[in-house]
Amino acid sequence: MSDVAAGRRSVLILAGATCAGKTALALELAERFDAEIVGADSRQIYRGMPIGTAAPQAAELARVPHHLVGFLDPRERYSAARYAADALAAIGEIHARGKRALVVGGTGFYVRALAGDVVLSGAYDDALRRRLAYEAHVHPPEVLHAWLAARDPVRAGEIAAGDRYRVARALEVALAPRLAGAVPPRAEGAVMPPSLRAAALPYLKLVLAVPLAELDARIEARTEAMLAGGLLAEAERIGSAAVAADAVGYPQAFAYLAGLTTRTELRALLTRATRRYARRQLTWFRSEPDVRSAAPAEVAALAQRILGWESG
Repeated sequence: MSDVAAGRRSVLILAGATCAGKTALALELAERFDAEIVGADSRQIYRGMPIGTAAPQAAELARVPHHLVGFLDPRERYSAARYAADALAAIGEIHARGKRALVVGGTGFYVRALAGDVVLSGAYDDALRRRLAYEAHVHPPEVLHAWLAARDPVRAGEIAAGDRYRVARALEVALAPRLAGAVPPRAEGAVMPPSLRAAALPYLKLVLAVPLAELDARIEARTEAMLAGGLLAEAERIGSAAVAADAVGYPQAFAYLAGLTTRTELRALLTRATRRYARRQLTWFRSEPDVRSAAPAEVAALAQRILGWESG
């Protein structure tokens, strides 16, 4: 296989905290390198939530083909194993068209699953799931989050204490010996899902390095943009019962709609929740296997030098 062909089969993974500038940079890179974008965000996968999830807007989607963005009903559950399979299928279709694949998002567990850096299982322990459902019913969410922190502090650092579903799922993984991270890849009962490593696809995993002061300023600006753009109406439309309604921004919106906070308090709570979420993402990516930290201006040169990408 020629170097050019090999370069087109490689994958650039662009990860980072919310508000780090991933979307804008990804569009520039995709246009420069003749690539298509595969989302890696556990909330941008849902339809009808572009404001609260900061999903690419219509004009951005029109510039570059996107995959795994806005395709799922907000009431439907989705797993990292399913994401890895769907993302790899999308990447295969992109390569079949002679295009390059650029994976972009801030959900660290999706990135890790796609790369093949975590052991997953399609099976689950029904008794354990029932027990965790009971514990979640009788205890406040902070109790289960503390339990998760004791078993898997890295994973706990990425999930908000109030995110009941993701905390319960992470606990299920941490407590079940046949699930993610508890068994070596070749152990009985473990399943390596489709991944870049299993498919022998070369990849480069980068996390955007943005100064914290700049990140915080962007978070404040995004908060204002979300409120001005219709976050409250969007939250009211999807409803608090939706699986995706626990994403940062929506609980704060529901509290305001219920009359529990003022507009000023809403703005402050949104900013604080987003800032905390960004810090959890940064904590996760510091422990990410085979990741390189890169300033936005360095990404294109790294793709050229390491992956052999050429301007298309």
